[in-house]
Amino acid sequence: MKLVVRAITAVIFVAFCLQTAAFGQSYPSKPVRVIIPHAAGGPNDIAGRIVFQRMSELLGQQFVIETRPGAGSTIGTAAVAKSPPDGYTIMVHSTTHIASAHLYKKLPYDTLKDFIGVTPIAAQVGILGVHPALPVKSVKDLISLARTRPNDVAYASAGSGSYVHLAMSLFNSMAGIQMTHVPYKGSGPAGVGLAAGEVQVMVATYALFSPFIARRQVRLLGVTSDTRIKLLPELPTIAEAGLSGYEFAAWVGVLTPAGVARPIIDTLHGALKKALADPDVEKRLMDLALDPMFMSPEEFARRLRSDFDKYAKVVPQSGATVE
Repeated sequence: MKLVVRAITAVIFVAFCLQTAAFGQSYPSKPVRVIIPHAAGGPNDIAGRIVFQRMSELLGQQFVIETRPGAGSTIGTAAVAKSPPDGYTIMVHSTTHIASAHLYKKLPYDTLKDFIGVTPIAAQVGILGVHPALPVKSVKDLISLARTRPNDVAYASAGSGSYVHLAMSLFNSMAGIQMTHVPYKGSGPAGVGLAAGEVQVMVATYALFSPFIARRQVRLLGVTSDTRIKLLPELPTIAEAGLSGYEFAAWVGVLTPAGVARPIIDTLHGALKKALADPDVEKRLMDLALDPMFMSPEEFARRLRSDFDKYAKVVPQSGATVE
């Protein structure tokens, strides 16, 4: 009797495996919705459109971009968490996904448990810039000035709890200095504020700084990543320029609801690998200082956890609050 039960169990298991594999091979058989819980025109939206345009060509189905911003990106994220785990609703998000877990007292989803990270698609490196009128030409100069003039130097952010705010908060903490935080309603207005001299310091993307660089309205001091970026190889990292150990780079990545079958994850993962290796995709991302970034789902899961733990310290330290 035991042999019969084992034989039946084995047959069921093999049938399940074959059915699952076949399901993965037929995916996608209809258009896939790609929710981006950020405003149109931002780095997450741009990166998602560049990569998923190529994905449509590779997999022969439309990947339809749907921007759904609001409530610090949590509205669109909640919609993905509640979607059927069939692979036909996926998400392009950033490290804001991790920050929200520590900014909001309660979320309608579990940041780590309710999603599967397929892979990051781009490293989003911040650049530390200052207004040219500020008498500093290096990270060391900025730290020295801020130490002698506590709270006199003001830095802009895209809002309380934004990546820009947290990057500067970590900088202040590690350098043992105090600069005044001036939150703006978005990175665009914050960049304009820096160029106009309303504030003296800001961390921003190259895409945002680019027009101000051309008009000599900002001086670049360093990048927030642990390695230099290909677009600006002469610009040092903040760590090598005077603040040892500093690193606060963000990412843009692809996630699905928890429960999506592994063959579907593998199909998405394999196609994303090909898309990111495409020379045109790589160039378009790098022109925006978004270095293509690729990991296995397991590596991405570890990165999500390590970032979660890092933000658990940085967010309270920043004093960031959600209005």
